[in-house]
Amino acid sequence: MVEPTETNKITKSPSLMDALLPIVSLIIMLSAGVIYFGDNSSYGPNQIALMASMGIAIVIGLKNGFLWESIEQAIVKGISLSLGAVLILFAVGALIGTWLLSGTVPTMIYYGLQILNPSWFYAATCLICGIVALSIGSSWTTAATIGVALLGIAQGLGLSPEITAGAIISGAYFGDKISPLSETTNLAPAVAGSELFSHIRYMLWTTVPSISTALVIFIILGLNETTSANDTSIALLSTQLEQQFNLSLANLIPVAILLFLAMKKVPAFPAVSVGAIVGAVWAIVFQQELILSVAEQGTDAFTANLKVVWTTFFDGVVIETGNEELNSLLSGGGMSKMLNTIWLIMTAMSFGAVLEHLGMLRKFVDAIVSSLKSTGSLIAGTVTTCIGTNLVTADQYMAIVMPGRMYKEEFQRRNLHPVVLSRTLEDSATITSPLIPWNTCGAYMYSVLLINPFDYIFYCFFNLINPVLAVIYGFVGFNIKKLAK
Repeated sequence: MVEPTETNKITKSPSLMDALLPIVSLIIMLSAGVIYFGDNSSYGPNQIALMASMGIAIVIGLKNGFLWESIEQAIVKGISLSLGAVLILFAVGALIGTWLLSGTVPTMIYYGLQILNPSWFYAATCLICGIVALSIGSSWTTAATIGVALLGIAQGLGLSPEITAGAIISGAYFGDKISPLSETTNLAPAVAGSELFSHIRYMLWTTVPSISTALVIFIILGLNETTSANDTSIALLSTQLEQQFNLSLANLIPVAILLFLAMKKVPAFPAVSVGAIVGAVWAIVFQQELILSVAEQGTDAFTANLKVVWTTFFDGVVIETGNEELNSLLSGGGMSKMLNTIWLIMTAMSFGAVLEHLGMLRKFVDAIVSSLKSTGSLIAGTVTTCIGTNLVTADQYMAIVMPGRMYKEEFQRRNLHPVVLSRTLEDSATITSPLIPWNTCGAYMYSVLLINPFDYIFYCFFNLINPVLAVIYGFVGFNIKKLAK
């Protein structure tokens, strides 16, 4: 007897109600998670909501004739797509831990406290992150290194960590978006059929006004900022850093090495891993007193170095100074701290993979395209689809590739140049991903900045302005490039 497969078994296309049910269920459960669990919703409730909604989608798929074996394969494939991000997360956890222990992050905080002024701190943070991300092509690396240090400086200056996180993410995604070294900047034109540097030049029309507006807002917020810190408290914090660490410009060499590797296009996982290892070596060379103070009393120097550095890789570092505020700045990192984020990413990717396999995502797009009559409505529909894909599949790459493939033919049919589609994909899919807590990017930013996306979302001005500007351009017909006849 021949076992039935989906090639010889009839499967039914999902109805619009079939496609809506898992999405509506997810929205209800995620909302309930926020209401009942607050900031802790990402530590279990969101994952259960994603798994339960996936279960609803699977039941609908079985009803429509899909076999469990094929659904299971789709789930495994969806999880496999996230494994690259999982490896990077582990490496970043180790890097944060070793850079805290080596004095690299404390050194950046120390010098930042001397240089950065509260009045222009938010704008400077956005600009610094933008320049670094443009140079290395990675918003993730920028946030985990320079971003973590700037957040520490903000806390030392008594400034809002939520606004600072918004400035970090705005700058990091601005630089990432227009960097030729960025994966998403290369992916969008590849999907749409445009050329890389034409794509980057065309994006400047929406990107530059968006980041300029964001910088003006950050300047205004900084000028109106009232801080709890004064010269005395900053001096005290600086003194405590000097007492705890051996501070020198040599501690910044791990940062220079990581930036060099990134600019040489070394992939993120090995580059960040090398950065973590260099941080561990720097800790042994420059922070012997600190390591001995962290180790168990009576431990010899060799064992102390071995155990403390080893523990820092997998569990981070906890430094007790007698100052709670300083302890929070100097403690953290470790691969184990990333496990909850990885859990969230895997459940989100599984949910998105099931919806794609069962044809539920395609159902939405077919319903949308039929109602998009004008160029403005087509661009608005593409932006909406990209954001919706970010919400459902929880991955910015899928949010670029799937809508890009779905709308490419329609853009060509309407005589629109491929750069219009590639720019629209970047204006929506790339930069809205960190605003969604269960998206790989939102979960990552939460894990390194330790601030819930629901708290920083309203301060990511660049990420909020850019999609709106793209839609406005579409409706008014400004800078919409047509194909040559």
